[in-house]
Amino acid sequence: MSDFLLRLIRKTSYAVVVMCCFCWSSLREPTLAQAQIELISCAEAKRLIEQADLQSRPIVIDTRGGYKDYFRSHLPTAHHLNFDTLRGTEAGVPVQYLPEDLTKALLERAGIKKDRTHILYATGDKLPNDEILSTTMVAYVLEKYGIQDIRVLDGGLAEWQRLNFPTTQEYFGNPIGELPEKLQFDIGIDLAELLERKSNGNLVLVDARPYNEYIGEDDVWLRKGHIPGAISFHWARLMEKNNTHKFLDRDAALAELTSAGLGVDQEIIVYCGTSREGSLLRFYLTHIAGYRHVRLYEGSWKEYAAEKSLPVETQENRLR
Repeated sequence: MSDFLLRLIRKTSYAVVVMCCFCWSSLREPTLAQAQIELISCAEAKRLIEQADLQSRPIVIDTRGGYKDYFRSHLPTAHHLNFDTLRGTEAGVPVQYLPEDLTKALLERAGIKKDRTHILYATGDKLPNDEILSTTMVAYVLEKYGIQDIRVLDGGLAEWQRLNFPTTQEYFGNPIGELPEKLQFDIGIDLAELLERKSNGNLVLVDARPYNEYIGEDDVWLRKGHIPGAISFHWARLMEKNNTHKFLDRDAALAELTSAGLGVDQEIIVYCGTSREGSLLRFYLTHIAGYRHVRLYEGSWKEYAAEKSLPVETQENRLR
């Protein structure tokens, strides 16, 4: 064989090896800010938070409504973002999502950043405590404003403390954030579009509130009952009994959804009282269970009930 051919073979082999190594390295070492919205275990969250490279660490957001709870104890590097600062009264209807300019300002002030991983959590491991709903609500708002790397801490602060992982009382302020230019407002639906879609008869409407509120046996709402045709699926059916911040294993959760007649290819609109319970159901259906067509009615029952010309019902509906 000529010297020329030998040199050519060596160069070609070297190039192939380099290319293979590059590809393997790319597969083995994904960047932190991959686009994914999902659950994260306490162990994996701890690993990310404790990384030596500060720029690779996630942005940790404590979503609890009680600021004194944050003062008492929170995750290392956690910044407090009270979920209810993202809502306010509009046209007399309480706890409506704020306008775009105000929401962007609040998220940027909290340090939300388009190219970083965000870990969200709250606490409260027994019903009727429902702070997990504050976490999924903030996750929904972040997704709506274009953030694609969001991890909900499975088990919340209660699980973190059960594992004896470190907490702190130190404050952690995030630098001013930067949101993506592309928003995703189509993950939600307003009342006008809901009524239009509902008239087509091809969607499944799911009420995520407790059953007693669904059938109108409560002292909370202006009008009693639910949107006609809606089925009841209380969000807590997806959670562990001994920690309502920890989701059931996948098989058990899917069994609950299947028993309710909810199919992966159905067009589903979820709602609740103010959108928090609905945000949890949408989070699980879309990002964990892989349902393809799920949206959140943001105004939820407090808005619908205020429109007294709209019908309500108290009888139970079932898909099966």
